[in-house]
Amino acid sequence: MHGKFITIEGTEGVGKTTNIEFIQAWLNSRKLDFVSTREPGGTPLAEQIRELLLTPRKEKVSNSAELLLMFAGRAQHLDHVILPAIQSGRWVLCDRFTDATYAYQGYGRGMDKALIAQLEQLVQADLRPNLTLILDIPVEIGLKRASQRSTPDRFEREQTEFFERVRQGYLSIATESPERCVVIDASQPLEDVQRDIAEALNDFLAREQS
Repeated sequence: MHGKFITIEGTEGVGKTTNIEFIQAWLNSRKLDFVSTREPGGTPLAEQIRELLLTPRKEKVSNSAELLLMFAGRAQHLDHVILPAIQSGRWVLCDRFTDATYAYQGYGRGMDKALIAQLEQLVQADLRPNLTLILDIPVEIGLKRASQRSTPDRFEREQTEFFERVRQGYLSIATESPERCVVIDASQPLEDVQRDIAEALNDFLAREQS
């Protein structure tokens, strides 16, 4: 089987870290060779770009600069991690990818989605995830969870209305790409969330093997 590309998406506090560990265990149990990575980040240079993007600062970061930094890190990540893994037959599990750019910069910041699509094509060509799991939760619950885990980064300091737009962006993406995206209700008890994730993964694997 060729390498597959699975992405995990969601707003703040949806439980991506915990559920990525669950997915890693699922992949291991099926003896699937995989690499687990994240965006922004994934390589030393891309992690430096992540720091630039997430560190709170007095200087206002322009929307265009933010968008270009996202894709700069993605280009590095693709060339050095994602594409080599897929081409060698390994699976890639990525904490966020370009759907996050559409959700945060497109819906959240109100940037032109056609512009994002141009950059997507420039950087990725035809590469898209094979499966995207979108963990969905009411914004107020997610932000409360996120506030309990660490000092908020530059994005987490945004207003609730920003995250409402991001959440609706993710749900719109899922509606537009039902063959790729599965929305998981992350407000459920963890065992129910992980049951739904396992069901989505099993269905995907069965389709790929058929």
